[in-house]
Amino acid sequence: GDGSLNFHNLGGARDIYNGSAVSYHDPGADEHRFATLQDLRDATRLLDALENCTTITPFFTPQDVPGALMSLAMYRHALPCTIKPLQGPGVQYAAEARYAVKMAEVIGGPGEVLSLSLSPVSPLNLPEHEAEAIMEIARLGITFGPLPCPTAGTTAPFSIAGALAQQNAEVLIALVLAELVNPGLPIIYCGRLAMMEPRTGISVWGGVELDLASAGTVQIGHRYGLPVNVYGFSTNSHTLDLQNGFERALNAAIPALAGADELSGIGEMEAGVMGSFAQMVADNELAGSIRRLRRGFVADDDSLAVEVIAAVMNGTHNFLGQKHTSRYLRSGEVLLTRLAERGTWEMWDNGGRKGMAERAQAEAERILREHVVPPLDEAQEKELDALMQAAERELVK
Repeated sequence: GDGSLNFHNLGGARDIYNGSAVSYHDPGADEHRFATLQDLRDATRLLDALENCTTITPFFTPQDVPGALMSLAMYRHALPCTIKPLQGPGVQYAAEARYAVKMAEVIGGPGEVLSLSLSPVSPLNLPEHEAEAIMEIARLGITFGPLPCPTAGTTAPFSIAGALAQQNAEVLIALVLAELVNPGLPIIYCGRLAMMEPRTGISVWGGVELDLASAGTVQIGHRYGLPVNVYGFSTNSHTLDLQNGFERALNAAIPALAGADELSGIGEMEAGVMGSFAQMVADNELAGSIRRLRRGFVADDDSLAVEVIAAVMNGTHNFLGQKHTSRYLRSGEVLLTRLAERGTWEMWDNGGRKGMAERAQAEAERILREHVVPPLDEAQEKELDALMQAAERELVK
């Protein structure tokens, strides 16, 4: 990577690049339901408005679409809802890759607007149809992200080192096949290693071990000279609660400090099975903090401020009126948050005692009311519909 850090909403516990969540969480009612195509459209439009979400992957896995068309329907219905780079869906079959490329061609060159991922089956299994899909992606010249998602203890060794070694082999299987077909094909090194919860058998996407696994994945991928995508914003929590906050903060900060090129998972909850609009807005603020953390601070003659200290001590004994202070304030030395509580008890009490989750939900609702994405041309919409109809004839048996 070039040292920059990008954020996007890719989830991964269940649907890997097929979007991140099969369920939508309503924090007001504290209930969840199956996600729909409209949820997908709204999520894409919301993510389009969040300044720290760099790229977008179709977020929800809508349950009102036939399974065979799921990936392509997600991509087709997300395309009109953002002007940000829209990463392609997770694919399993060569035909899905071909149709995704044709859809990308409707709005621009596929090489500029599309990347595709595919998940080998852990442990170390690449079914024939997935091998064919990888070769098709390579022939099409599309940026490819091999995306294994082993679970240590069930589909990988329970030791983190052993599970990372297996995950690396699964990435290399797909990478080598793609490069044999098209040498020089752009590759993103991805990994979604999770740990088994010994008491339930459920994959743990919020534990500190994910931080270690993600940091290890970053180091391995960088050793090959590849950009690396890892989690990220993840939790096993079902609500926007304390567990949610500390799990996703650690899961984002550790791989970011390890040098990750992309952090995924904006908006997801319950190990990627569920997501919410309020969570997306909260994660946008967290992403700003992670970006500030990664930037660090400079220690030079100006920032050490020796002359400023001397002037203040010989004068007002107050730094507030110094030009040095206003200059560093404007330069972003202190991150100005929008959702986090920074006032006194009285200010909080007079403001209705709202918590961060309430503020995030209100901001999500405001954005969905006000944010408008420039529409595609009518001809482009018709062409996308025609491609979906052709895909249905070919893929739905």
